[in-house]
Amino acid sequence: MPEANILFQPVGQFCQRHVVTCPPTDTVTKAAGIMSTKGVSSVVVTENSLPVGILTDRDLRNKVVSAGMDPGGIVVAEIMTSPLLVVEETAFLFEALYRMSRHDIHRIGVVDAHGNLVGIVTDSDILRLQTRSPQKMIRDIEEAQTFADLKDMHHRIQELVLHLTGTGVSTRDLVRLIAHLNDQLLLRLISLLRQDRFADLPKPFAFVVLGSEGRREQTLTTDQDNALVYADELNSEEVRHLEDFSQALIDALIAVGVPPCPGGIMAKNPPWRRSLNQWREEIDRWVGNITSENILKASMFYDLRILHGDDELEKSLKGYLAQCLRGNDVFLARSAMNVMRFKPPLGMFGRMRVEKEGPHRGKLDIKKAGIFAITEGVKVLSMEAGHMDGGTRERLEALVATGILGREQAEDLEASFNLLVHLRLRGQVASIRQGHEADNFIPMDHLNRMEKGRLRLALEGVREFQEFLRFRFRLDLLR
Repeated sequence: MPEANILFQPVGQFCQRHVVTCPPTDTVTKAAGIMSTKGVSSVVVTENSLPVGILTDRDLRNKVVSAGMDPGGIVVAEIMTSPLLVVEETAFLFEALYRMSRHDIHRIGVVDAHGNLVGIVTDSDILRLQTRSPQKMIRDIEEAQTFADLKDMHHRIQELVLHLTGTGVSTRDLVRLIAHLNDQLLLRLISLLRQDRFADLPKPFAFVVLGSEGRREQTLTTDQDNALVYADELNSEEVRHLEDFSQALIDALIAVGVPPCPGGIMAKNPPWRRSLNQWREEIDRWVGNITSENILKASMFYDLRILHGDDELEKSLKGYLAQCLRGNDVFLARSAMNVMRFKPPLGMFGRMRVEKEGPHRGKLDIKKAGIFAITEGVKVLSMEAGHMDGGTRERLEALVATGILGREQAEDLEASFNLLVHLRLRGQVASIRQGHEADNFIPMDHLNRMEKGRLRLALEGVREFQEFLRFRFRLDLLR
């Protein structure tokens, strides 16, 4: 049975049918003895086969032991939780899970059409059925004890995305799920390191993620982009300890399966590990010496998001970067010009140009075709306005709020962005299922006529956006 359909199956098919019960007239001592003998943490209280309540080990602790009551002198009816929340055995599992969540309980009785007790189901039972659920994945990551466990988790994240694709989950939600799970994996990795060799790291410091990871827009080909910032007052020994931590963290991240950044943008490398004032000086150098490399570095850094450490360091650094870029017309114009390098591959009569030869013959690089132009173009406008937080969609909203983009223009851009990311993720999933490495290329012959039409419209929207940037930043005057 497909796991995506588990929650739409009747509770009666999965509930525990052998339920430990007792009558309400039993003494608490007798009921506690039954629970101990059976090795259970609760007993359902029944009268004439009808459930009338439940007695749990928490009831025993809170209502008997802590109150100093004599368990042999009171009966179950006096302290049981009543009534017992129940669902019919024909109800769907999702309804049982919803009721447990709403009432903040962990188990629910299952009854037949006449109200007779036939079983019991717990939230753990349902989660065990959902071996590929996001909730189960998060719990497993939090409970991982070794790097090997986390390596398995990294592989399972990919399997989960493959599983969820085509089950009705939107691409936007899938991308956010990938980012969230990757965050949890990295945080658990940091936790394991700090439990072992790095329990005494100096404060304050902040480990931050950059680029698409910082925007929470990762897909299945994401490598790592990160940096470290620490307080200026740390001494040389404390700085060396943070250097050791950074190198151990990135090496461990690579070991669990997250590829290193080809450009070396990782906290283990000295250029991406600096004190707060050193980072400010580096930002000044980027902005004062406008080269393609420095534009790329500033753009990557503009997406920074703290993952672990001191929030104040992140706020200070983001504020300084925003201050340096806002109003810097020359840097902004050069950054916008960089976006122009990635023209949508539209030829005569709207035909889309694809790779003519090589391993990607007949394919389209969807990132270069439009995704990059949208994310970077929106980022340049955000630099101009001082909007740093969030991803591309959140920045579009902020640009509408400040009047830089019109509502319809922003909605068209978001629609184009959503389609391009959808095609990218779908192509990556298809590649992995075929045993190939995921990349940014999509085979055009895998698109139907309707999809090709939508793609063409999206790329035309990207071209119009680039013209908007050309006009706004007066790029025709640049030499």
